[in-house]
Amino acid sequence: MSTFQSSVSPAGAADQEARFGARVAARLTAGSQDLPHDIAERLRAGCVQALARRKLVQARTDTTTVGRSGALVLGGGWWGRIASALPLIALAAGLVAISALQDDNRASEVAEVDAALLTGDLPPAAYTDPGFAQFLKSDDGLAN
Repeated sequence: MSTFQSSVSPAGAADQEARFGARVAARLTAGSQDLPHDIAERLRAGCVQALARRKLVQARTDTTTVGRSGALVLGGGWWGRIASALPLIALAAGLVAISALQDDNRASEVAEVDAALLTGDLPPAAYTDPGFAQFLKSDDGLAN
């Protein structure tokens, strides 16, 4: 399979496509005069459907295009730029919300530990004693 690379500009390529399309249309028109009526009608109906599809695709292309960077740009202009930036804004807002929730959860966990230490039977200094930590790790400390 070989690939063909052209050095023609996009505007020149569009002109070539238009000329090629005009030549194909002229040949098809010249050959269609010799066709039976039922086949000519089916071809005409197919042509109408193809034109309708082309208009639909062209309308979609006008509202949704892909920019040079590959990012999807909706409709162009300011609204299109705002719509393109919305996912980034939503991501940043989500990350800020997650961070705030995690901070709240950490603060509530620390508050629970502090409340348990202050309301417990043991003085807070007992928790810093290395012997007490060993006692808790041993089987005797867990059984009681």
